[in-house]
Order: sequence, then structure tokens, then C-alpha cells
Amino acid sequence: MSDIYESAANSLGLFSSPCLTKVELRVTCKGIPDRDALSKPDPCFVLKMQSHGQWMEVDRTEVIRSCVNPTYSKVFTLDFYFEEVQRLRLELYDVNSSHNGLKEADFLGSLECTLGQSNMSRILFISAEELTGNDDYIELSFSARKLDDKDFFSKSDPFLEIYRLNDDATMQLVYRTETVMNNLNPVWKTFKVSLNSLCSGDHERKLQCTVWDWDSNGKHDYIGEFEATFKEMRGAIDGRQVQWPCLNPKYRVKKKNYKNSGIVILNQCKIIKMHSFLDYIMGGCQIQFTVAIDFTASNGDPRNSCSLHYIHPYQPNEYLKALVAVGEICQDYDSDKMFPAFGFGAQIPPDYKVSHDFAVNFNEDNPECAGIQGVVEAYQACLPKLQLYGPTNIAPIIQKVANTASQEVHTKEAMQYFILLILTDGVITDMADTREAIVQASHLPMSVIIVGVGSADFSDMQMLDGDDGILRSLKGEPVLRDIVQFVPFRNFKHASPAALAKSVLAEVPNQVVDYYNSKGIKPKVPRQFGP
Repeated sequence: MSDIYESAANSLGLFSSPCLTKVELRVTCKGIPDRDALSKPDPCFVLKMQSHGQWMEVDRTEVIRSCVNPTYSKVFTLDFYFEEVQRLRLELYDVNSSHNGLKEADFLGSLECTLGQSNMSRILFISAEELTGNDDYIELSFSARKLDDKDFFSKSDPFLEIYRLNDDATMQLVYRTETVMNNLNPVWKTFKVSLNSLCSGDHERKLQCTVWDWDSNGKHDYIGEFEATFKEMRGAIDGRQVQWPCLNPKYRVKKKNYKNSGIVILNQCKIIKMHSFLDYIMGGCQIQFTVAIDFTASNGDPRNSCSLHYIHPYQPNEYLKALVAVGEICQDYDSDKMFPAFGFGAQIPPDYKVSHDFAVNFNEDNPECAGIQGVVEAYQACLPKLQLYGPTNIAPIIQKVANTASQEVHTKEAMQYFILLILTDGVITDMADTREAIVQASHLPMSVIIVGVGSADFSDMQMLDGDDGILRSLKGEPVLRDIVQFVPFRNFKHASPAALAKSVLAEVPNQVVDYYNSKGIKPKVPRQFGP
């Protein structure tokens, strides 16, 4: 059974996708043995990342001479992807000053972990920290005074445009204010932009700001412009005003006594902190992963090689591939690595009545399995004891996990977020009840991932995924937020299981953040690790 688990797990690889965020890794080591009685080691760490089965060096720390408890100033910066397994290896070397780099250095040991793990040994401490700033929003309030009058029979109708200067010297429009009619001293409405949109996180990036006089024919008259940076704008954070002269370059050349074409004023600059998925994870939020497996008769007799539940000695079936692909990611965010596993649609011992939420290990008091491998083993062990039956009802298992998640709501803290993975081979038969269950679950710290196994027509299942519209219960109540992701496994049949994990888990970080932000729940302050 472990061979099948390893076969599925080892097929996971690294894929490129839009980076969620970046993390910094800092390394501290304690208790490195002395080289000999007369000398201490010169330790250096090398960070490697696994790519296509090979360990590739990412970076290395500086060498600290004669030290058994080094603290390194070197910071490793890595892109973080929740939906991928990012395997890391830290190698420790003793680099004698007479050696030629690492070629002749003494290898002292190594530690392997994933980027999602808090993997601490007795002597090695790794602390992760998110690079902050780019996800924040900025609230700006602009006004102007004594702008040039461009109209003959009335006053100018000014509006303001802010452009960001890109690295390739192109200009990108960031924001255009509304037009204030017939006013040379306009006060524009307060607006919000992301810091990333405003300046790509670079506080000293140039911003080109232009004031125009609006014309109904679209040929707006140029009033003037000024350059600014977000660093300058931050001067208005404490309620102080920041001012720039609005200049017309042509007037500066033609008019001897020209000063400006008005003054533009920033009355307020407010930074609105947007908490990220990593903020919550580092603050102690655990991902509680639950799996539910379809044991209806449409899967076929598990003893038959054509069955979707057939256990091949070397090749994992689609249920196992999907389970391992998704579970391998989620287990890094669950400290106890104990996962509830349920089945539905089978007649179970001892009385062989149909159940839609039975524990796969047949222990209703404790349905948890030790790690993803424990889930795999419980799944394989239960198959000979079941009578596959039907129908395909998933509302009961959604409600079961929702009942647990509802207890978390009362804590008003970001401590547990629940992910339910449902593996099914056919269109569900309790669609109305399932829609109602999902609508109710959308108010809870919970996401539902449904993977369709086999070759059935899953077109009716797409309605559960809110990407194409808002899911509603039969009563018309809409979901509070989109919490369901549905994919057919056959779309990934010829790809690595990592592609499946990437597809179904990519939305989870935003779902976690959306839930806690909607409740006004901030992440806890991360606890500090150290020797």
C-alpha cells in the first residue's frame, strides 16, 4: 500500500503559475560540533529546491568563521505557491578557509522540508516571513486651487490623471478622477488603488500626474502636470497636506513671469492593510483537510480491473491520484497531520444499511487517519468490507463538515479553515439539498473541492462552481462567497497529479482571505522561532 502512495506522491512536480507572494527564509543553527579540539567550524548553508526530480542550488549563506551557533545575515527570497509542493533541502558545510569554495568543504548534514512546513530540528531553525507592501491599498484625496481657466464663457472643468512609469519607460494609467464642472478650485472624490497598481511596490517610482480641462468632444485641454512618488505622497499620512505646482512646459518657455498653472494638493494618504493568506498561516491558522469518497455501485466491482476502485499493485487508481495530489499540499498546513476520511453511497457493516457519511476506518468516534498515507491505507482496507450501492448524495457530508466548521465561527479567531475534498464518479442525485448545503457553508470558514472521477457526463456539476454565475438555493438564497471548485479528473489524466492540485487549490488562498476579511478577523501575530 505504501508503494502506491509513494508512486502517486512522487509524480508531483513543480509548475509555474502566477505567484501568490514571496517569502523570506532566515536560517539560524545551534550546536554544530567542533572540527577538532583546537578549532571550530566555518559553517555555510546551501539552499536547494527540487525541480523535475533534481536538487538545484538556489542560493547560499555567507561563511561565518569559527562559530558553532551561527546566525546568518543572508536572507533567501522565494516565490510561494500554495497549490504546489515546493521541496527544499538545506545542506550544511564546514568551509575551511584554505578550501576552494564548497568543492573540498566537509559536508555536515542536511534537512529536507517543503516551503509550506514549519520543519524545525533540534539544532536548525528556519523562519519564514512574507515580503509585505504590494497587497496594501492606498486611499488618496486630491484637490487643486487656482487652476488655469481654459474656457471663454465659463471656468475650467478639471480632472486629474495619474500614470505610473514602468521599467520599460512606458506609461500606465493608474487612475482618472471624475470631472468637477466649472471650478478652478476642485475637490476630487477620495479614491482607492492598490500599492501594486500605483507603483508596483516601489515607493520611489515616478508617477506622472496630469490635469486636464474636460471637453464634451473628447479633445480635452491640457492644463499642466507634475511628477510625484508614493514616498512623497506618504507625507500626507498624518493629515498634513502635500502640494505640487502644476506646470505647463510651453508656458514656462513663452511667459517670463510664469510660476505655475495652479497647485495640486494631496489632503490625505491612508494605507489600508490587506492581510494575505500567508499572514493567516503564519499567525497559526491551520488547514483542516477532510476527504469524502464515492462508493456507489456505478464505480464497478473493486475486484474487477475495470472498476474505478480497482487496486493495482503498482499503479494508483484515479481516486488515489486525486487524493494524494490534493492531500500532499494541504497536509503541510495541518500541524497534527490527522485527516478525517468519509465515504458515501455504500452499504456498510454490520447491518449493511446505506450510509452517506460513514468513517472509512469504521471508527465513527474518531474518523481521523494518520497522514495522507493513513487515508490511503484506510481506503484500501475498507473496500473488501463494503457493498457498493447508491444513490450519489453529497449534501450529508457537506453538512457534517459544516457542523464542525460552525464551531470555529464562535471563536472569532483565524485558527481553523476547513477544506472538504469530494471524490465522485457521477452526477449527484441530491442537487437541491447540495445547493442548500453549499449556500449555508458559504457563511463558514470552509471550501469544497469536487473532483469528478471516470468518464461520466459532469456538465450538470458545473453549476456548483460559481465561476459561471452565482449559485443559489432552491429558495433563491445566493452563496455569500464562491467556495466550490469542480474539475473532472479526465482533464488531467495525462498530466502530473500536480497539475490537478494546482487547478483545484489555486483559489483556496483567496477564499481563506475573503472569509476572514468579511468577518473583520485579523491574523494573529506570528510566534517567533529561535535557538
